Amino acid sequence: MLSPKLHAAINEQINAELWSAYLYLSMSLDAENKGLKGVANWFYVQWLEEQDHARILMNYLSSRDCKVELKPIAEVRTQWNSVLEMYQETLKHERVVTGLINNLAAIAMEDRDFASSNMLVWFVNEQVEEEESARDMIFAVESVEGDKYGMYQLDKELAARTYTQASPLAASAE
Repeated sequence: MLSPKLHAAINEQINAELWSAYLYLSMSLDAENKGLKGVANWFYVQWLEEQDHARILMNYLSSRDCKVELKPIAEVRTQWNSVLEMYQETLKHERVVTGLINNLAAIAMEDRDFASSNMLVWFVNEQVEEEESARDMIFAVESVEGDKYGMYQLDKELAARTYTQASPLAASAE
């Protein structure tokens, strides 16, 4: 059984992951409205991944006989001035999420809840990847800034990004 503190914190994280998904869907739609189908695809894949993160946490709560409590999702921004601004906001947001995940890990350690600590290792590692990916995208966009052909090529490259289901979900489907 989870401690009430960890149970509540995981429920909050589920809602934070769903808000993240909503944010990335909004970025995808804004990019698409600007004619940047590859950038839209990159953020669409992020949208799918964030939903996976929420589902992993929901599955975990269910496996520990804890109730999942969904709350309303707060409004997200719907327009950005540039692709660079989108990725800068992505990095800033992912750093916030990293803090939230670290807080969950700290609560699990405080509770000596080794099962939860073990489950959260995947999220800790995932956040390292999320921040690195956002930094890489900032570098890529800055590299082509002011170069329409370069942005066109980057957009085409981003259109090839594909969604891969998060490994904890893929493992549970087998």
